[in-house]
Amino acid sequence: MINQKLFTFIQFIAIVFTLFFLKTNTVYAQLLHHNHQHFTEQDTLRGSITPERAWWDLRYYHLAIEVVPEKKFIIGSNTIEYTVLEEYQVLQVDLQEPLMITKVMQEDEDLKFERNGNAFFIHLSKKQIVGETNSIVVFYEGHPKEAVKAPWDGGFTWSKDENGTDFIATSCQGLGASVWWPLKDHMYDEVDSMKISVEVPQHLMDVSNGRLIKVEKNRKKKTFHWYVDNPINNYGVNVNIGDYAHFDDSYDGKKGKLSLDYYVLKPNVEKAKVQFQQTKQMLEAFEHWFGPYPFYEDGFKLVEVPYLGMEHQSSVTYGNKFQNGYLGRDLSQTGWGLKFDFIIIHEAGHEWFANNITDKDIADMWIHESFTAYSESLFLDYFYGKEAGQEYVRGTRFNIQNDVPIIGIYDVNSEGSGDMYYKGSNMLNMIRQILDNDALWLEMMRGLNKTFYHKTVDTKEIEDYMIVKLKKNLSPIFDQYLRTNIIPTFEYRVFEDQIMYRFTNCNTDFEMELDIKINGKPQRIIVKNKWQEMPLEKDFEGLEVNPNYYISIMEIK
Repeated sequence: MINQKLFTFIQFIAIVFTLFFLKTNTVYAQLLHHNHQHFTEQDTLRGSITPERAWWDLRYYHLAIEVVPEKKFIIGSNTIEYTVLEEYQVLQVDLQEPLMITKVMQEDEDLKFERNGNAFFIHLSKKQIVGETNSIVVFYEGHPKEAVKAPWDGGFTWSKDENGTDFIATSCQGLGASVWWPLKDHMYDEVDSMKISVEVPQHLMDVSNGRLIKVEKNRKKKTFHWYVDNPINNYGVNVNIGDYAHFDDSYDGKKGKLSLDYYVLKPNVEKAKVQFQQTKQMLEAFEHWFGPYPFYEDGFKLVEVPYLGMEHQSSVTYGNKFQNGYLGRDLSQTGWGLKFDFIIIHEAGHEWFANNITDKDIADMWIHESFTAYSESLFLDYFYGKEAGQEYVRGTRFNIQNDVPIIGIYDVNSEGSGDMYYKGSNMLNMIRQILDNDALWLEMMRGLNKTFYHKTVDTKEIEDYMIVKLKKNLSPIFDQYLRTNIIPTFEYRVFEDQIMYRFTNCNTDFEMELDIKINGKPQRIIVKNKWQEMPLEKDFEGLEVNPNYYISIMEIK
């Protein structure tokens, strides 16, 4: 039998080793993150490319619905056109409770289907032949989930304007578009084009994505038909209903004349005409940094809604009360955040990162949010100078929690930490500092949107592109800042004739170029997770680290 004191000592050593391993090993930290979350069959059905999804490729949707405000009820259908990639006879369509699919048809034949939670499995009678294009029509109805706190906990928002008129909108990022319409509810497969037809009471207007192609009227109702000519991610599809006024403008951009359309409640027209002038500033800055606006064919719209706002493609929703900042607040606490309307700049920035370049799995949502949060500082950079933009992005560090890794869990519809916004933007700003080549940085930003134009991507594709384009080994940085919640600490110790330095609180293979000043003299060093040394030529007067590095700093006495 083992000695009790020895056993206690072994337990102590095991605990110490585990804690050390946790702080220095990405894989273990990520596994622990996995183990603290519990996922269900429904999470897998929603978040993975199931066999019933993999065999068909989306081509076209025609979503046609009637919205009945007084009953908070919707009824309609979605025509789903697809190309057969491999022979299979069961097709998955998603629709969340309490909505119900009432009928599915293919070529005038009623199809059998079965429901497993929010996933419907449709049995096709017609033999599915590789290369053919087929379609089904899914009929549905019910009372859709009401948004609790749109857009974060979304669904249908049923509200009234100041005149007591219905003011209605949808929002569904994360929760899923299947919260209000039946579709292939996974990010990896974007539909190539889409028609959206929305029937509303006669006194109301619907504004959706793309261009308005027709309005049909009868005695009591109107149907607004919109057409989206470009691929669109599913959560980017929206319905906005209200007593809207419309005004328009145009922008002479990199691909020609871009139509700008604005829909706001009638009492807000004059305020909107002033505030929405920032749209042209946004386009000027972002076409410089990212290349042409990705959806010239569909135009650009800002649409007032009864919640804060969302990046719905070509139909960006706005609820920032016609003021600068984030509901009048500066998220950076530097003053720079009050130089622009947060919703116009941030949500429109998503037209490049989220709508043009879209993640295949919600676990990689940092691709949407990190780049778009960083676009806020690039907007300032363009109009006020580089230091203004960098001061802003550094100021947003107050919002970072470092709770869990930025990258979520794959195949279960699980996003990572909210730090994907401002920890992610600080990581990008830090990489720009390391690169120290703004011409190449600009080329890389534009290249991302050209290389992955209208595509769905994963983290590896973005990382690999940046590493090759910038000719820098950025893998240790991506692993540290995206896959752990640990911020490296730069430790240094001063002796009479030398300085010792290293990174701690990091992965074992973490290393990074670091810009410092010793006695006011700039120099760049490569810092690893082990002690290194440099000679000290004269009496030590101080060491400074460039503030664009998002790290901790500690002098050991």
